[in-house]
Amino acid sequence: MAPFLIECRTPLPVDEAWRRLTDWERHAAYVPLTRITVTTPPPSGTGTRFTARTSVGRVAVDDVMEVVRWQPPSGHGPGRCRLEKRGRAITGWAEIEVYGHGAGARARWTEELRVRGVPRVLDAPTAWAGRLVFGRVLRRLLDA
Repeated sequence: MAPFLIECRTPLPVDEAWRRLTDWERHAAYVPLTRITVTTPPPSGTGTRFTARTSVGRVAVDDVMEVVRWQPPSGHGPGRCRLEKRGRAITGWAEIEVYGHGAGARARWTEELRVRGVPRVLDAPTAWAGRLVFGRVLRRLLDA
């Protein structure tokens, strides 16, 4: 697995940061060559499923995900969401956490990503690419 961690602070209130980070379809605006389709009815929560399809020409890879933990932020604690990757090509998991931080919020994105057929010797470059892409997604979602 190629694990990586990204953290970002924002002046947004915790609830707004959570809403932006769990608006799955909005992620596609910041992930190159990717379209996201939510395959379950709203609202988001445990059991929500969606697919991020990245394609170049006729070559496409689906990252199929399911929300297995859904704990929106409350006065009692931070928001936490865990996604399990259930695709044929991409496996692993991702966790999004949103905490109060002063007048704003702090977001943490932790992911373990595995691309089938990619040798483990490439885990470090895969994690680097994940930090680069998802760091951009995190910052852009919170800036939008």
